[in-house]
Amino acid sequence: MLSQVLIPGLILGAISSFHCIGMCGPLALALPLGHRSSTTKVVCIFLYNLGRVVTYSMLGFLVGFLGRQISLAGFQQSFSIVAGILILVVFILKLLHRKHRLHHRSNWFSRRVQQLVAASMRIQTLLGFFLTGMANGLLPCGMVYLAVTGALATNSIGYGAVFMAAFGLGTFPAMVTLCFAGLFISIQTRSFIRKLTPYAFLLMGLLLITRGLSLGIPYLSPDLPAGTAAVSCH
Repeated sequence: MLSQVLIPGLILGAISSFHCIGMCGPLALALPLGHRSSTTKVVCIFLYNLGRVVTYSMLGFLVGFLGRQISLAGFQQSFSIVAGILILVVFILKLLHRKHRLHHRSNWFSRRVQQLVAASMRIQTLLGFFLTGMANGLLPCGMVYLAVTGALATNSIGYGAVFMAAFGLGTFPAMVTLCFAGLFISIQTRSFIRKLTPYAFLLMGLLLITRGLSLGIPYLSPDLPAGTAAVSCH
């Protein structure tokens, strides 16, 4: 079961990497590495990205707890279908280039997180880099929202945290390389990759709906309890 959570999380993170470069690249390039030694730079960059993974894991823990309650209440089948439909709606809106009202309402939260990031970047210690990474993990991001939905669908506190940690680790190689090599991908390539991002929403939505239909397909669409309490040791 662990591999069934770990591998999809890593894959989603890897797919999200180019989106991360476009959205979080400027922040990664603005890290105050200064004239630190090569070894110290490696440590700082590692701590920054580790901070992101820790925040993602905490989010996975929280939504995994919520998913656990949904599972115990016996609503996981209908919830999976509804979540999948909502993601498909987001996919359609992205294709139509329409801005959801929630985006505007999230501006206040985004500004507060940006202030937190700026404050942590002023801490010229190893801890400052770690805290900057943790704050970065809170920035509103469509791919993170998608990963959170996947963690919620695990119906497990532990697996939710593992899924989000794997998601963060999946973005690790690209983000670490970005910190060292700068914007090594052309603007045209990044633009093309970002246009493919909505299709990750399409895939996740279809997978959640298929899962909720309880078709009896192992791993992909297992039999889920509907209307009765589900018992799980996780």
